[in-house]
Amino acid sequence: MKMARPLLPVFLLGCTVSPPFVHAQLASPPGPGATAPTSDASGTVTFRSNVPLVILDIVVTDAKGTPVTNLTQSDFQVEENKQPQSILHFEQAGARVPSPTLSINSTADLDRIAPQAPVQIIVLDEFNTRFEDMAFARYSLKKFLSRQPGKLSTPTLLVAVDLRNFNVLHDYTQNKDEIVRALDKHFVGFPWQTHQNAWVAERYQIAFITLRRVAEAVMGHPGHKNMVWIGRGFPPYNITNAPIDTSVRLNNAVQDCVNILRDARITLYTIDPAGVMIDPGKYGQDAAFNDPLGGNYQFAELARATGGAALYGRNDVDAEIDSAIQDGSSFYTLTYRPTNSSTDPTHFRKITVSIDHPGFKVLTRQGYFLRYGPGAVNPTNPSRSLVTDLLAADTSNMAYDGVPFTVTTGASGPTEFDVHLAGRGLVWTPATDTEPRHADFILIVSTFDKKGNELHRDARSYKIPASGEVPAVGPLLRGVTIRYFSQKDPKAVRARFTVRVSASGRIGTQDALIAAK
Repeated sequence: MKMARPLLPVFLLGCTVSPPFVHAQLASPPGPGATAPTSDASGTVTFRSNVPLVILDIVVTDAKGTPVTNLTQSDFQVEENKQPQSILHFEQAGARVPSPTLSINSTADLDRIAPQAPVQIIVLDEFNTRFEDMAFARYSLKKFLSRQPGKLSTPTLLVAVDLRNFNVLHDYTQNKDEIVRALDKHFVGFPWQTHQNAWVAERYQIAFITLRRVAEAVMGHPGHKNMVWIGRGFPPYNITNAPIDTSVRLNNAVQDCVNILRDARITLYTIDPAGVMIDPGKYGQDAAFNDPLGGNYQFAELARATGGAALYGRNDVDAEIDSAIQDGSSFYTLTYRPTNSSTDPTHFRKITVSIDHPGFKVLTRQGYFLRYGPGAVNPTNPSRSLVTDLLAADTSNMAYDGVPFTVTTGASGPTEFDVHLAGRGLVWTPATDTEPRHADFILIVSTFDKKGNELHRDARSYKIPASGEVPAVGPLLRGVTIRYFSQKDPKAVRARFTVRVSASGRIGTQDALIAAK
């Protein structure tokens, strides 16, 4: 009934860890479900098919840039690699905006009462942006918020990132004043690294990690997300002069980033707070040579590839923020099943959406690459990307909802916990001649003191076989409960649980208080 192995020795450096006592318990399976498309009480449509579906979030604007929200399915034509596609599902613009009667003030609220609602994610890039430009960006954001009603129509998440810290300033909320207060309490450090060419690689890395980190954290929320990135993005760098291997690595990172943003239904908008000012002496010579974003050609392309836009060349940053936010609540959603059966992951599938209205402009993602599934987990020598993703979730104050699970305190004491993974978040492998069906996942538990300092970290991989009479293949909705005993430490006041399902690559987190005796 239970199989657990130590995982990720790199995680345990500098930490005192004792092997936990683990108990695995399988929940009872539900009855067989339908294989046809189904719709739940919230209107969520579920398709069951072995053929991948493509979901497009589309914004249509008129000649003045104002969103058009009264189109119907018959107005849209979709092509993939110039081949017409049949639209299987269509949603009107703004169909998922939360009801005014709802109040959302956390990720838990969002997933519980508005699982399909569109959201806004505002990222303050403080590692690639000069101090004076960041100050102007903060001023512009507050200016934009001052014009909004007290209760925002779209739940908004506020994040600030520098080279050392990834900080969620406020979880999802519709309370405008709470966002303003969180912004006022946040102090920006002087980003001296923007003046040091030796830090270029680190700044590129932080940009990619931040995009990936946010996408993985919000993956479990199926609604559309607008990410408004306020900052310079990638540092100025003329890639035409780079070595071939550097260009290849950068292009691969961009491709992977576009894919994960797509999977999370994120549309990226980049806003340059420097406005019309481009001073090569401040942002490097490539700032004047490459493009108006200061040489950030690849970062601008990230935004366009996801269906967003790179906004620059204006000093009214608050108006640019307003434009990006407005798009986020005015999108249509189309779903189609590609007629192309090729599984070549190197072939870019170009998407074209057209409408029969001259002068209207369509914004949606440009296309996609097929993705391989997550790589196999090696408990003794995990990949660098796996370690990075898990460390990001383990040490973050951001809620990850990619894997639904709950943590409850056990009966024997404050260090006993029952971790229940919901069946809808697990993937059960098909049975083979040598192995029964099983679910593989990673569990990381870290404890913290009252100042937020990490005390202990324990990481383990699990391979739980499906007991009883189960079909060898096909859908299997079955939950798993792990009984976990954390190490006793009188200083520990909080434990963070991180779960990653190996077959899907999705990550979930939960925080639990450790009650004093």
